[in-house]
Amino acid sequence: MFKTQMKKQNETVHEWYVVDVDGKVLGRAATKIATLLKGKHKADFTPNVDNGSGVIVLNCGRIRVTGNKAQQKVYKSYSGYPSGQKEVVYKEMAAKNPIYVLRHAVKGMLPKSKLGAKMLKRLKVYKGAEHPHTAQIPKQIEV
Repeated sequence: MFKTQMKKQNETVHEWYVVDVDGKVLGRAATKIATLLKGKHKADFTPNVDNGSGVIVLNCGRIRVTGNKAQQKVYKSYSGYPSGQKEVVYKEMAAKNPIYVLRHAVKGMLPKSKLGAKMLKRLKVYKGAEHPHTAQIPKQIEV
């Protein structure tokens, strides 16, 4: 009989991947990125240990959405004060802050805990095609 091996935090190795999302669909790219951050692509996945990889996302300003989402998808924020709720349509948000759009999509797919916050710290998003993370020796991956 084989015993299931449970990974411990001090045994983990975080690899780094580069993902180019130029012309890719937002939701499909976000699911792939969330899978890499969680570590579900590894054979030794352990749900209570942060053994995921780091992800560097390039060209997030050129990501697209399908259907009518550009006019209908709404990002809401609330300041806590009366009449302090703001709504911004995807088209405006993507023009103003495309990094927020992708981080928001990925964050919604990660665990809602300290572990999820730890995973999100390894997500590096850039508008252009350049990044300063050459020291991590990232591997190119297709979405």
